[in-house]
Amino acid sequence: MTAAATGARIGRLRAEARDDSPAVATPTPRLSWTVETPGTDWVQAWAELRDDTGATARVEGRESVLVAWPFEPLAAHTTRTLQVRAGSTSGEETPWSTPLTVEAAFLEDGAWAAGFIGLAAPERPAQPMRVRRSFTVDRPVRRARLFWTALGAAEPQLNGTLVSADVLSPGWTAYGDRLVHETVDVTALIEPGENVVAATVAGAWYTERYGFFQFAKRIYGEQPLVAAQLQLDYTDGTSATIVTDDSWSAADGADLVDSGIYAGEAIDTTLAEPGWATTDFDASGWPAALVDDAARPVPEARIAAPVRRIEERAVAEVLTAPSGATILDFGQNLVGRLRITVSGPRGTVLTLRHAEVLDAGELALRPLRNAAATDHLTLSGDGEQTIEPRFTFHGFRYAQIDGWPGDLDPSAVTAVVLHSDLTRTGWFSSSHELLDRLHENVVWGMRGNFLSIPTDCPQRDERLGWTGDLQVFAPTASFLYDSSAFLDSWLRDLALEQGHQDGVVPMVVPAALSGFAGGGPTAAWGDAATVVPWVLHERYGDLCVLREQYASMRSWVEAVLRVSTDGLWSNTFQLGDWLDPSAPPDQPAKARVDSDIVASAYHARSLRILSDTAALLGETADAEHYGALADRSRAAFGAEYVTPAGRMMSDAPTAYALALRFDLVDDPEVRQRLADRLADLVRADGYRIGTGFVGTPLITDALTDGGHLRAAGRLMLQTENPSWLSPVTKGATTIWERWDSLLEDGSVNPGEMTSFNHYALGAVADWLHRTVAGLAPAAPGYRELRIAPQPIDGLDHAEARHLTPYGPASVAWRREGSSLVVTAEVPPNTTATVELPGAPGETVGSGRHEWTVPVVETVAVDDTVELGLESPLSEIIDRPAAYDALLTAVARHDQAKAEEIRRGTQWSRGRTVRQLLMFTPPTMLDDVAADLAAVSAAEVAR
Repeated sequence: MTAAATGARIGRLRAEARDDSPAVATPTPRLSWTVETPGTDWVQAWAELRDDTGATARVEGRESVLVAWPFEPLAAHTTRTLQVRAGSTSGEETPWSTPLTVEAAFLEDGAWAAGFIGLAAPERPAQPMRVRRSFTVDRPVRRARLFWTALGAAEPQLNGTLVSADVLSPGWTAYGDRLVHETVDVTALIEPGENVVAATVAGAWYTERYGFFQFAKRIYGEQPLVAAQLQLDYTDGTSATIVTDDSWSAADGADLVDSGIYAGEAIDTTLAEPGWATTDFDASGWPAALVDDAARPVPEARIAAPVRRIEERAVAEVLTAPSGATILDFGQNLVGRLRITVSGPRGTVLTLRHAEVLDAGELALRPLRNAAATDHLTLSGDGEQTIEPRFTFHGFRYAQIDGWPGDLDPSAVTAVVLHSDLTRTGWFSSSHELLDRLHENVVWGMRGNFLSIPTDCPQRDERLGWTGDLQVFAPTASFLYDSSAFLDSWLRDLALEQGHQDGVVPMVVPAALSGFAGGGPTAAWGDAATVVPWVLHERYGDLCVLREQYASMRSWVEAVLRVSTDGLWSNTFQLGDWLDPSAPPDQPAKARVDSDIVASAYHARSLRILSDTAALLGETADAEHYGALADRSRAAFGAEYVTPAGRMMSDAPTAYALALRFDLVDDPEVRQRLADRLADLVRADGYRIGTGFVGTPLITDALTDGGHLRAAGRLMLQTENPSWLSPVTKGATTIWERWDSLLEDGSVNPGEMTSFNHYALGAVADWLHRTVAGLAPAAPGYRELRIAPQPIDGLDHAEARHLTPYGPASVAWRREGSSLVVTAEVPPNTTATVELPGAPGETVGSGRHEWTVPVVETVAVDDTVELGLESPLSEIIDRPAAYDALLTAVARHDQAKAEEIRRGTQWSRGRTVRQLLMFTPPTMLDDVAADLAAVSAAEVAR
């Protein structure tokens, strides 16, 4: 059968892990490709690659993801154009793919010659600056590329035109150990004769002062610096390089007066010098730049996508605060800044303040702590101006603008959304409006916090790369966006920072809080060193990241071994199950679970990951050594913390979730007792959250694995605080740091840690993808899929879609009467194991599939005894009278709750009784049960 007959073709050819640019940071980029075909059971038998030099290579078998570079290594300053075609085991062949151009973004060893330059006589710390140099082009240019980096952030220009749309580049790295350079083709900007290369530079993360509640010293540097080299390749075969040195001039930032990540920006357009980066400008009065001769790391080529302007949002509503101030509501908590178009008298100052929520109708600024998050814009008076800050960002939904000349037209203000330019790869939807909004909140939380590095929050005086937050969220992140290169880059910084602390992983990376909390190893946070590489291997099939991070993984485990005893890790400082809702507001580490249990569980888990990694990498001795230590730690955990009766020594949900999800108990009967006890605790908590940062991502899986899907579903769909959906009912559009960041009266939680954009607690989305929708990897990189939806009561349908390394995959299910209809898409060159309720398991190949299986519906509570009923409710589930009676009963106890249920339930009448039972507060169940019993009797009598 021919390709023409089947329509099989190459869908995407990719080098390494960037979709935003042809640039690659290595001479031997790995190659991946997908196949698109309307046929089924497509399995690759071979693939052939060719490049524009005439070289070809053949790959035998199924390998099509992260395939080793088969050609001569790329040389610096070169490009290569590639194509691929593939054949299947059934004899089909694809045509050659669309050509892919690959560009070497790196320099030869020793070729970086640019020095760092800055202001010779800055007037104040962190002063923005401009640098420039003119040069002459006297012959035709074949190619021109600008390589540049900064200690801070910069916007290079060539002849007055920005060289790229990147924002806040080159981003934040472990400056003392690792710098990233940008590589930009600027051939189109070169002019014959005189040219000017220039840049505006601000301190950004480099000159920021980090610390809690009061600013500490600048840990990196007092002034921003920039380094660049322009490579000119002429058509006659000669070349020239222009580097930053003492031939450059430097001046203050002109209209960019001040800039800070936390503070915001001051822009005075009366000070602007139009055309300063062009040949028409007279810069003879500019002083020579200072050349900084301190030893610095040699910059390396960027491997992850930069930050860019991703989206623009218009004003949703104009509000007037009780104080009379004008507040703009953008309808979504986002990360970015404002762009305004305005005209007014010269010297008019506009003040832009930003906040995530309102408190008593005014901007809630207290949660920002010492971050002013304020921009000051001074108008030039020269007609209409469009102004946007350039080297800062804010987390906000609301913005207050003071000083606007005349009436403010909301169309003159736009919110510009910023984040690292990652490719969206995952989606989830369901019949539950609040659940879908929760998932969207997770997406927006990730967008706002994946900005150069994975941060904890984007608004207050923090915005740091907390390792624990990322560790629990990595699986969710890897589903929603292609995070592989982004996290690979961050892990390189983690390993470098760890090297300064004898293997101990800092709580934040880059390590802006050196020595915080004593500087010792901290469970769950430091375990990012092992967990995150393992997740990248699991989700992307990337063995290379394990190889690159192996020394870091082992170094972390060895650091913990030094403070552990006989497999247990105890009696050291721990954050534990951080922000357990039962913890006192001023003691967020005081969780229900003992911190030693958290530490020892993570120690056992990291040992096991390290052993498994060593085995994959062929490190046999290490695999055996750490495997034995993992077995010892696992046994010690069970002996120390698990009773034979199936109780944890800390009788708290997180303790059970850790023991179950980290596979720390062998005996099946004891495991089941642990799972049953976990369900009992969840029920006793009224199906409200009783876990913190560590336990919350685990609990729904632990319940599901233990046969308590209904309890997990009820916990998921709970709307009473603390719960995932409680913030949604209060209007949340991102994930909050605390379940009660807003109190029931609408006021802001008085605690000092009250962020309204913190993604960690959104890690439950991975359970929605894998379990509720039923789409999960069964082999690294989704080479094998697992299709195993487990519908929870309260949902009529759900779907997950994911762009796997092999192509699009999806699972969707819907209820049709007493049947469950499941559809799935399996990518070519993969298979899927299928496990459906009430049906035998099977394995299927690629293509679209559909199954219909019977589903026996039961009431949406774990036990009808809990409701005081003597028999199941299946007889009246579909009776409208049951819905009416239940809602009436709820209203008698809590009218507001009844209204919330009435507004929030969008399901058919056949679902409403189950939904009402799930949403009914446990304190009302006894009274509601009496009404339901009466309805049951009446309906059965009919």
